Amino acid sequence: MGNVSSLRPMRVRTVWISDVHLGFRGCSAEMLLDFLHAVECEHLYLVGDIVDVWNMKRGLYWPQAHNNVVRTILGKAKHGTRVVFVPGNHDEVFRDHVGTRFGNVEIVERAIHVARDGRRYLVVHGDEFDGVVTCHPWLARLGGHAYDVLLAGNRYLNVVRRRLGMGYWSLAGFLKRRVKNAVNYIGGFEQAVARDARRHAVDGVVCGHIHHAEMKYIDGVRYINCGDWVESNTAIVERFDGALELLRWSDRVVAPEALGAVRRAG
Repeated sequence: MGNVSSLRPMRVRTVWISDVHLGFRGCSAEMLLDFLHAVECEHLYLVGDIVDVWNMKRGLYWPQAHNNVVRTILGKAKHGTRVVFVPGNHDEVFRDHVGTRFGNVEIVERAIHVARDGRRYLVVHGDEFDGVVTCHPWLARLGGHAYDVLLAGNRYLNVVRRRLGMGYWSLAGFLKRRVKNAVNYIGGFEQAVARDARRHAVDGVVCGHIHHAEMKYIDGVRYINCGDWVESNTAIVERFDGALELLRWSDRVVAPEALGAVRRAG
């Protein structure tokens, strides 16, 4: 497997990542570190569920790689990157500190990002648009535990695939695309987020929460979901001309030559 972090840094204006789930065994911390080491940006948005406090309450899991992710993000802030943290439902304890600023790191409930081309994007985690999480948090936690078990199994499956020389594959993502109820849920979530963006009179919205990376237009609003660093390993980047792109880092680690076009755009 190629390692892109040894190549010339990819320069972009803005990066959005969400649903890292540090403190959870299924977190792809090493792959996220590879991405963070490979990219330089002016703005870094952490769009919620960066730390999985829910899972950590069931038992502490915090390997060195997870610590290194935090240190790398703080290092970027120290060297001039503006870091904006929008807490999610799994790290909602940080919502008690909304409005706080630690050096170049801000904690906010939601943000408005103005791209280089002048377009305005609302940045939210998205759990407030999830009827299950909002109305029945106990059910969400139960479902979250089942999801954790599924992701843990997926982790071991991909260990076998790597040994066979095969690429990364997401079982959870496959099931989400095939199961009708999951597809309906994702569609309803996207519509709710887009409606809120229209209410704020912005050009688009960047969110996370449902672990389903996507970029598309919904009734004239650009809907953008960062995905996650558990199964899809995705990020959104803004190039210096204001264009936004969805990066699937699992694919780029396997094929580092794919980075060329993005790096030249910087």
